[in-house]
Amino acid sequence: MKHKKVLFFLSSVLAIAMLFSAVGTPAVTVEAQERVQIRWFVGLGAGTDGPVIEAEEAFVEEFNNSQDEIELILEVIDNDQAFDVLNTQIAAGNAPDIVGPMGTRGRASFPGVWLDLNPYIESTGYDLTDFDPALVDFYNIEGEGQVGLPFAVFPYYLMYNKDLFDEAGAPYPPANYGEMYTDWNGEEREWNTETLRDLAMYLTVDENGNDATMDEFDSNNIVQFGYGTGYTDMRGELTLFGAGNFVDADGNAQIPEQWSEAAQWIHDAMWVDYFYPNGVYRDSDVLGGGSGNWFDSGNLAMHTIHTWYQGWGTGNLDAQGVEWDLAAIPAHNGTVTAKLHNDTFAIMDSTENPDAAFAVLSYMLGDGAETLTQLYGALPARVSLQDGFFETFSENIGKADADINWDVALAGLSYPDVPNHEEGMPSFLEATDRYAEAWNLIVENGDADVAAILEDLRVDLQGIFDAAE
Repeated sequence: MKHKKVLFFLSSVLAIAMLFSAVGTPAVTVEAQERVQIRWFVGLGAGTDGPVIEAEEAFVEEFNNSQDEIELILEVIDNDQAFDVLNTQIAAGNAPDIVGPMGTRGRASFPGVWLDLNPYIESTGYDLTDFDPALVDFYNIEGEGQVGLPFAVFPYYLMYNKDLFDEAGAPYPPANYGEMYTDWNGEEREWNTETLRDLAMYLTVDENGNDATMDEFDSNNIVQFGYGTGYTDMRGELTLFGAGNFVDADGNAQIPEQWSEAAQWIHDAMWVDYFYPNGVYRDSDVLGGGSGNWFDSGNLAMHTIHTWYQGWGTGNLDAQGVEWDLAAIPAHNGTVTAKLHNDTFAIMDSTENPDAAFAVLSYMLGDGAETLTQLYGALPARVSLQDGFFETFSENIGKADADINWDVALAGLSYPDVPNHEEGMPSFLEATDRYAEAWNLIVENGDADVAAILEDLRVDLQGIFDAAE
């Protein structure tokens, strides 16, 4: 996603304007000064694209016009800069009041800075019955308290290009969890990572029309790939083989066994079987010329993605009339893992106005929840708002007349990754940089010793974790 604007709505400027306009209009000035100002920081997740910013501005205006006690002030920071900006604001004692929407990674990047909401939930009698209790518990962090409440979920699924399947004469992947896959030879197979590999190779094609199962296949001139995981990092890609984290329950560095297996599988998919874009092709014109949006290039048959991708991610395909649909995530060793993205808003524990901040948060998760979840392309966490969501969602992304298998998106919520692939680690940002470096070695090098790279990673992460104690 490309981020286009950095907007600051500075309360000091507003205050100065009020001061200079005070002469002759004391009543207006007193009313404005009586409003408690709450700063809303956007940038750790969705919400920084131009059209979305305009909608956020409209949301702020609507909230401010709905009452006369709180003035909500929007601050939108480009995602590439938001983590550093927020760090700087916290260090300078100038932190915002509310941050969001943000996923697990955004929240985990700033451990210990979030307000425990439990006292405010209790004092206001906040009704939690419209949320899945498991999602409420998801934000109850040991040692920190209830740092957030459920706002939105982004289901995960396999997305596939129907035109490429039709051209290859390959049956579509299973529409439902638990279904078998009947391949292009009429053989019925379990829908798992082994079947995904074979199907993806069959759908990977060179410039001469040979697929990756053929001896004549030319890996130096690939024009179509079978599979790739979109818009995630090393931990997100490895989660196809199961949930995990680089830190164990005792705080020690680890490489989960299923992640070691996944890393080797993905490396081989890139450099041996060639169905998964490797470092040579990831930014090539074949896959969108560095945009990162491989699927929208029309030259990727399958990718795994979340609902936040819809509405902007398929503009090129939709313009050309290319049909796509959704399917089940394949199992690995008999277990399905459909990694989950959750978004929330959180209050910083440094806020000088926690009651007012909680009132704004309650509005965002209550009366404003339907507006905001539609704005961010998210399935509401509130159960009462989920009925009919995908009908409206389809209309919003221009697919009202398309027969899209949204049922499999909802079904994927039953297979979340626990622990979540974006969960925290000691010295989170340093640890993230280190595993990104390791992943780059695997992605960029056909002769990489994956096991050795992972062991080096474990050793270095242990040093980072020890230094954080």
